[in-house]
Amino acid sequence: MSTVLPQRIISADCHINEPPHVFDGVPEKLKARAPKMLRGADGGDGWSFDGAPPKRTFGIEATAGRAAGDKKMSGLRFDEILPGNHQGKAHVEDMDKDGIDVSVVYPAYAAQAYVMPDRELGVACMRSYNDWMLGEFQGASPRRIVGLPLLPVDDGMEICLAEFDRCVRAGAKAILIPGLPVRPYHDRYYEPLYARASESGIPLTFHRTFGGRAQEADWDNIADLQITAGGTVWRFFSAVRIFTYLVYAGVFDRHPNLKIVAAEVNFGWLPFWLQTMDQNVAVRSELKDATLQQTKSPVECMGTNLFVTVLDDAVGFDLVASHPWLADCAMWSSDYPHSVTLWPRSRQILEGLAKNLRQDQLDKIAFGNAARVYGV
Repeated sequence: MSTVLPQRIISADCHINEPPHVFDGVPEKLKARAPKMLRGADGGDGWSFDGAPPKRTFGIEATAGRAAGDKKMSGLRFDEILPGNHQGKAHVEDMDKDGIDVSVVYPAYAAQAYVMPDRELGVACMRSYNDWMLGEFQGASPRRIVGLPLLPVDDGMEICLAEFDRCVRAGAKAILIPGLPVRPYHDRYYEPLYARASESGIPLTFHRTFGGRAQEADWDNIADLQITAGGTVWRFFSAVRIFTYLVYAGVFDRHPNLKIVAAEVNFGWLPFWLQTMDQNVAVRSELKDATLQQTKSPVECMGTNLFVTVLDDAVGFDLVASHPWLADCAMWSSDYPHSVTLWPRSRQILEGLAKNLRQDQLDKIAFGNAARVYGV
């Protein structure tokens, strides 16, 4: 099947690395305790959240633009990483090199605010980050940058909704929720948030296990900011639990306009997950399992309520032919500037992946789904 490349590409998962002044907006009484960028023992720069030397320094999260032989896990100074990591104008210039029209931008170390023991400081850091992201970074090019502010979901619904409303007034088109919340997302605690997001059309998006406390360490101890190959692999499957419980709990029956995006999880696993969901509905319904509260089928949620961002997932792209609904829920991403980034080769890689897709399917994945979810 001959496929013409799309006229437009949206990267639904890019990142920044926060600049040293990102927490300058916390109240004066908290500034002495606010996180600071410090020089690490390896000569690189990193964020300290407790006044001690940084637990790790820049490296794997800022590899874009570095030669193959010059990439490393850590040890980079802040002045060695691309300005597009932290300056909106430079970010757009890097988007242009990749043929990207709009970039949806996730945070980096600011997500540590979710696990700060001092919750007054943690929420203040989130607000300061949100002001920087929406005002300075997204503000450099509001048409082309969708900055994701942090939502303090664990700090009481009143605080959560107040920050939701404040960010929307400041120009947020979507809002980030942590991948590891204190309460699971099917808990009725979230009903006011889901109602607000559904009514306003603002999608909620989480990025793997980004934000919150890890349930288990293995080789990856998120508290110590460790990033290993094993952890990177399993995090591609980190949306399974959240998606499963949201559907079975009937969240999308109660909030039919609610949109949830899982970033950097790919989509080759989705047909097996959906098959398993359907099989268990059939078996458990006969057993009168009271936890099955949904009337909306799992496949009905895909592309209407549930979405994923995808990289060079050849398995997923090949499965679109037999599972066409995949094209309705997948959004392309370059993952700039991380170690697996496809920047600046998005068009070239898409051309190879899309060889068996119809033009309309490619257009949905390359830009259409993201355009309708984020209103760009």
